[in-house]
Amino acid sequence: MPKVTLPSGLYFSSEPGQSLLDAAEASGMTLPYSCRSGRCSTCKCKVTGATDVLLDETGLSAEEKADGWVLACARSAETDLTLDIQDLSGLNLPEPKMIPAKIDTLELLSHDVIGVRLRLPPGRTMEFMAGQYADVIGPGGVRRSYSFAAAPKADGIQFQIRCVDGGVMSAYWFGEAKVDDLLRIYGPKGTFVLRHTPNSDVVFLATGTGIAPVKSMIEWIATLSEDQQPRSIQLFWGGRTEEDLYWNLGSLFDRIRYVPVLSRADVDWQGERGYVQDAFLATNADLNSMQVYACGSEEMIHSARQALTSKGLASEAFFSDAFVSSS
Repeated sequence: MPKVTLPSGLYFSSEPGQSLLDAAEASGMTLPYSCRSGRCSTCKCKVTGATDVLLDETGLSAEEKADGWVLACARSAETDLTLDIQDLSGLNLPEPKMIPAKIDTLELLSHDVIGVRLRLPPGRTMEFMAGQYADVIGPGGVRRSYSFAAAPKADGIQFQIRCVDGGVMSAYWFGEAKVDDLLRIYGPKGTFVLRHTPNSDVVFLATGTGIAPVKSMIEWIATLSEDQQPRSIQLFWGGRTEEDLYWNLGSLFDRIRYVPVLSRADVDWQGERGYVQDAFLATNADLNSMQVYACGSEEMIHSARQALTSKGLASEAFFSDAFVSSS
């Protein structure tokens, strides 16, 4: 079997046809990942050696592909190779597990976003880190991924779910779901979690329901002792109109500088206009001490990464989770 070596010198073996991401996971190593479908670019990396393409790498731009970038979820090893990607095994992420859950509450947050709280059986818990997500398995076995929208150990499991036109699971959430429906949850999943933040300036960029994992992270930061908290926290949350900014953030954490941003604001809007990454760059902040956590649309993630790294943000200080829709 091909041997895959990481920059640290650690290595793992890869079965034929097995993605680099799955092979690492099978060996007890954790690489950055989110969608596992070639669309979000979280597992972006470079390889030296021959690989086989398993999935379309739609999460990469033409320029990135030309520059030799690949996605670990979309490639398998054909020969021994080196893989230039961060090993996140030190994060000690909780092991995923399947747990039954019942709908506890349903709350319409806007015309196309619903808040869902699930309760677990007595004595059962789901450990996760702020920023992670879980798969929810609904009627007929339909499976969709949603980020946790509250800090670990909060009351119940919370999600904020956007309606997708023609979506099978959306039809359930927005037309059929009722309190006490029995579902299953498999998680936690994903590596979009807070790194070591003391003495760092943390910036959150979110669009739409990308606010959900950011809310979880901010709530978690609020539970930390003062010496473990970031030096500063800024949140730029974007939508098209005011209605898209459905969540009242005033009660989250009094240390946050919150900047709402609208791309299609009406004439009465007094706040920032345009896109969250541009609103942040307009502050002319020193990027050397920054950690940037971006969550939302694929377009925002790609644009923000390119814009911020071109202005001096270290690529390893940009963490992201691109939301990709499913029907």
